[in-house]
Amino acid sequence: MPNLKLQVSRALKVIPSANTNIPMPNVIVSSTATATTANKLVDSTKNFSSSGVNPLNIQVGDIVYNTSVAGAAMVTNVDSATNLTLNANIMGLTNAYTLYSGTNTTGSVEPCVLYIGVGGDLNVTTAGGDVVNFVGVSAGTFLPVQVIKVNSASAADIIALW
Repeated sequence: MPNLKLQVSRALKVIPSANTNIPMPNVIVSSTATATTANKLVDSTKNFSSSGVNPLNIQVGDIVYNTSVAGAAMVTNVDSATNLTLNANIMGLTNAYTLYSGTNTTGSVEPCVLYIGVGGDLNVTTAGGDVVNFVGVSAGTFLPVQVIKVNSASAADIIALW
């Protein structure tokens, strides 16, 4: 059997979440929340809208990683220049976050393969929409399945590769 070479150009640490797909590794902005409201991201130092001074043009479907508590959620509404509605309550006051593009440049979700740093179980959604439970995935291995979401995992240090 021939040896396959995995050749990737992009990578992102995965935060398992049933709330949202794995984002593309295109960072829109990284900052810190300035207020706490349920299911919201509030940052008075940024302009999430598509107009005004330094607009970020955040879109519904973009993905927020709370890097302080390892949570992930999808933007469901751009409420104002400083306020986003999320599909999960992941943000707290002064929590750091990174906002990623939810889709590739053509507007579709890009599937990836996974590298598993610490072995364990994974529940994923494949590019075809199937929810699959992988039991006992070994540490230091690749999961050669096109994945769009890691719903939950006892495995850790998971890296998405495109």
